[in-house]
Amino acid sequence: MPEGHIVHRLAYQYRQQLGEGKLRVSSPQGRFAESAKRLDDSSLTSTDAHGKQLFLGFGDEGYVRVHLGLYGKVTFGTAPTPEPVGAVRLRLESDRAYADLRGPTACELITAEEKDAFHARLGPDPLRADADIEYAWRRISKSKRAISDLLLDQKIVSGVGNVYRAEVLFRHGIDPHLEGRRLPRAVWDIVWADLVTLMRDGVRLGRIDTVYPEHTPSAMGREPRVDDHGGEVYVYRRGGQDCHVCAATVTTLKVNGRNLFWCPTCQKR
Repeated sequence: MPEGHIVHRLAYQYRQQLGEGKLRVSSPQGRFAESAKRLDDSSLTSTDAHGKQLFLGFGDEGYVRVHLGLYGKVTFGTAPTPEPVGAVRLRLESDRAYADLRGPTACELITAEEKDAFHARLGPDPLRADADIEYAWRRISKSKRAISDLLLDQKIVSGVGNVYRAEVLFRHGIDPHLEGRRLPRAVWDIVWADLVTLMRDGVRLGRIDTVYPEHTPSAMGREPRVDDHGGEVYVYRRGGQDCHVCAATVTTLKVNGRNLFWCPTCQKR
């Protein structure tokens, strides 16, 4: 599932490529046809992202809420717009560009009030200027749940997925099984600041890179990582391999249906 940096990047791309003039709005697949008809010949007036939720604003007509889920993706292109290929849920097109949305978990037209309700249910997003770090800390500091579990709870911290949670915990030597209530406040502040930095880099680069300069392939004389997620990481999807820092074996365990990765030496309790 795409993590929050991808959704914020999409918000920027929609705004840059389709944010001027009237748009032709359609649903070649047909599952969004009625709402697409309402939006046809209107303008994209705003784009917004909160965690893994994307909101495309169309003035008085409301907002298209998109959640990509496991299979959703967006393809951008330039005019002339080709015939749709595959199950295109939503197509936006102007005289110079187009965007096709395929396979999202959610694609619905909602009101401004409904959009506000979604924001209210989501935890602070490290990529948003209005993020309330104190809210997240209050929830974490009172919880007996593992910090690795809390970081994936979108009601506590929004936009962090499996990659960022594994990597930020490694970067600060935190045992993923540590209860939230046992995490020192000073450490939480550092973790939050690092998430802000890493996720901003993710928006800019379109990939997740988490290793420090001294652990890059060129610095260590090792082969670059080959993975469909891209980016250089410490532990994510590296179960059974040597840790880049201490050479211990990276451990993996399925917890609550998600694979957890950590170094038992670098991340002791």
